[in-house]
Amino acid sequence: MGKYFHCTGLLKSTWDQVCIAFWQRYPNPYSNHVLTEDIIFREVTPSNCLISRRLLTKTRRAPRWMERYLPKHMASSAYIIEDSIVDPQKRTMTTLTWNITHARLMSVEERCLYQINPENASWTEIKREAWISSSLYGLSRAIQEFGLAGFKKSVTKSMKGFEFVLARMQGETPSRTLAETATERARETALAAKEKAKDLASHAQKKQYV
Repeated sequence: MGKYFHCTGLLKSTWDQVCIAFWQRYPNPYSNHVLTEDIIFREVTPSNCLISRRLLTKTRRAPRWMERYLPKHMASSAYIIEDSIVDPQKRTMTTLTWNITHARLMSVEERCLYQINPENASWTEIKREAWISSSLYGLSRAIQEFGLAGFKKSVTKSMKGFEFVLARMQGETPSRTLAETATERARETALAAKEKAKDLASHAQKKQYV
């Protein structure tokens, strides 16, 4: 038995805006693990549904106890297939995502339904389901727990990334991102000052012995 997870998220943007943002998600400050994205198939059906398939390359460091079961060149990267169907008449977008590497070690399948929020037509809700399984004898339970924990974290980052892209589309600057950027710059400044102080101290010591 694998692990099952489901949740509902809410984006305070229209369904049309969310669909546009979906194709512009990468890059964003919360998706540094996404290295590449390539459209490998796309067509419009007679009923005007847009069907797409993308190949994503993602990086994520596996825990040390798991690395022994992976080839060295595969321990920190994975290939993901993402299928999507946009139905403009029903105003829904359905995505199905699954990994094609490390699938025996751990398989993660995710299904998302994007639709208009029934309580507010200007908002979009995301119904998300995920199935996590492993066929590695003796370690499947631990791997599934690890996968579930990681998936929950990725959902949070995914929603933040969506909000960032939507805000950028609407000409806004997410305050959260500004705060994080300011913190990073402050750390960089402090580190630079520390290194400069060490350098000055080193020169001062050298002068004493000249």
